[in-house]
Amino acid sequence: MFDFIAFVCANESDMVMDPMLEKNLFNFKGTNCLIDILLGYLEQGKGVVLYFYPKDNTSGCTTQASDLQLRQDEFNSLNVITVGVSRDSLKSHENFASKHNLKFPLLSDSETVLCEWFEVWKEKSMYGKKYMGIERSTFYIDLSGIIQKEWRKVKIAGHWDQVLKELKK
Repeated sequence: MFDFIAFVCANESDMVMDPMLEKNLFNFKGTNCLIDILLGYLEQGKGVVLYFYPKDNTSGCTTQASDLQLRQDEFNSLNVITVGVSRDSLKSHENFASKHNLKFPLLSDSETVLCEWFEVWKEKSMYGKKYMGIERSTFYIDLSGIIQKEWRKVKIAGHWDQVLKELKK
């Protein structure tokens, strides 16, 4: 079991990446510290479920994170670590994790490097106003560093059950 940890990296937004599925993260070792953090988990012999969420302490993101925390034992039994990513600051992640007793890592992608690479940084619209934001998405990265599965435009209800079902196949 992990205590909460959060990471942030300096601006490394000059990375050039291509589409997700079947991409091997090991090919990008040393290009970005957030990718290197993910590779560190893989090198420890753990698959990674990487999920992107819009904002700490909002109702939907809190529900998603709390539901995930309740299933940590199931993910651990599959030798998979779960990692959350948003643009929020380390301080925000620390408060979010503390307030909701989250014990999995959260990465701070304030420069949207991972968000853009995983193609989750999207134009959104609310009340007719357009803005850029994170599209709720989840990815499974296997031990060889290959992105094996992606879930886009995630609906919170039942999502972690879907992910677990897929990982148990």
